[in-house]
Amino acid sequence: MNFAVFDRRRLLGLFLDNLVWAILVVILVIFSVAIPGFYQVSIFTNIIYHATFVGILAVGLSFCIISGHLDLSIESVMALAAMLVAWLAGQSTAASGLHYSGEVTLLVALAVGALIGLANGGLVLGLGINSFIATLATYIAVRGLALALTQGRSIFNLPDIFGWVANSDVFGLPIVVIVLLTVYLLFQFVLGRTRFGRHLYLIGGNVTAAFRAGIAVNRTLYLVFVLSGTLAGFAGWLIAARTNGATPNIGTGMLFEVFAAVVIGGVSLSGGVGRLTGVFAGVLLLSAIGTAINIMGIGPYYLQVIRGGLVLLAVLLDSLRRLLRPYYD
Repeated sequence: MNFAVFDRRRLLGLFLDNLVWAILVVILVIFSVAIPGFYQVSIFTNIIYHATFVGILAVGLSFCIISGHLDLSIESVMALAAMLVAWLAGQSTAASGLHYSGEVTLLVALAVGALIGLANGGLVLGLGINSFIATLATYIAVRGLALALTQGRSIFNLPDIFGWVANSDVFGLPIVVIVLLTVYLLFQFVLGRTRFGRHLYLIGGNVTAAFRAGIAVNRTLYLVFVLSGTLAGFAGWLIAARTNGATPNIGTGMLFEVFAAVVIGGVSLSGGVGRLTGVFAGVLLLSAIGTAINIMGIGPYYLQVIRGGLVLLAVLLDSLRRLLRPYYD
């Protein structure tokens, strides 16, 4: 074996797999030069807070794409869960005799997300509908449910029990940061160290071969859709706690940012390839860009243009990785 060629291939693979981290470092250096006072604790806190909700959604979407499917409904599931949490909390009054604690509303948000994920799995696996079409339909329908729940009205001023989760620190570290890191460490372990994770890669890489190898393909994919919905419900609960309420249009447009973060982070649209470490870097990258744009006062119209460009960049990077993968695998 030519070890020089082997090393070059390994270096190429290492570079492409970690390209997003290099981009993140370059972007932060550029922002530190272009924006006076960019390196402030408050700015990085904002980056982390924004990354939390996008990041949690990105974990569920990563599992779906690695398995060879899509879940476009996650943004709407998050909005519905947030609205439901805010609505239930609004019913907790002494006069009504009702009391919905933070734990109860969390369970409700998780259950709603899991049920919608199960419904998505039924549409895709039970009825044979393409996952893009099926979850696009639920994206529209679930957003409508979020609007119908309160007739389009916003709900704010949740009980204090919700605020401490999203606004408190532990030894100077915001709880949401701990939550985000825990989610990524847990599910990276699931992907890399469990039979479920190995089956996921095999299904995304070649579903026919996975079936012939005796893997319960449909059961695994049902779990993936349920997991994606559950994480979206959890993100909805967190964002309601963080913003002290919810609006029917909460999270609008977040899906595209999540999609870009996942693909920029190295999850291949062809399925079977990806790691959450790269996705985490992609989430931080997009959050940093969004924060910098707000600091510079760039109008929201241009922000949409930039987001569109980032989605295009994500697809191009995915194409580049797939083109070069035979040279370093």
